[in-house]
Amino acid sequence: MKAVYLFAGVAVAAVLAAEPAFAQQQSQRVRGTIESADASSITVKPAEGVDVTVKLADNVQVFGVAAAKLTDIKPGDYVGVGAQPQPDGSQKAIQVMIFAESQRGIGEGFRPWDRPGTTMTNGTVDTTAASVDGQTLTVKYKGGQQKITVAPDAMIRAYVVGEKSELKPGAHIAIARADKAADGTLSTARINVGRDGVVPQ
Repeated sequence: MKAVYLFAGVAVAAVLAAEPAFAQQQSQRVRGTIESADASSITVKPAEGVDVTVKLADNVQVFGVAAAKLTDIKPGDYVGVGAQPQPDGSQKAIQVMIFAESQRGIGEGFRPWDRPGTTMTNGTVDTTAASVDGQTLTVKYKGGQQKITVAPDAMIRAYVVGEKSELKPGAHIAIARADKAADGTLSTARINVGRDGVVPQ
């Protein structure tokens, strides 16, 4: 923002002209239970607050979120691991998401997670090995790798390519980024829906 104040006239006008486009690019996370659904939108009841209506893109991608086990994690799988950093520089998994093959490459890298003091690693499982604390994974991504211990108490989930028909009343859903237009309406091209009682995060 400091750079904006160094320019006058045209520069300021350009910033102001860009504001509507910027507003259209805002997004928010949506989680809750579907109250109603039709071919073009769903109304979601969150854990707190008022119901939210989200428009669905014509080609909306639906991914089922299913419970998985430690033994389901194999070398070559593309995963997302939310973890707690350890004193030795390794990571201890809090949850592991096994992505569907069509999701390979999403969010690749290592960065802070949305919980204080935690990390997120998205990458390909290179090796797995048994350890006294569970299973140790080496997860590689462009520019680096992380050693991650997955204890028996870690939450493990798998994404499965789903169908739009799964978006029905009572289903638990999560939308990582619902696009928010200038008029406040929400829309999405991707949505996760829980299977067999799983509540997607």
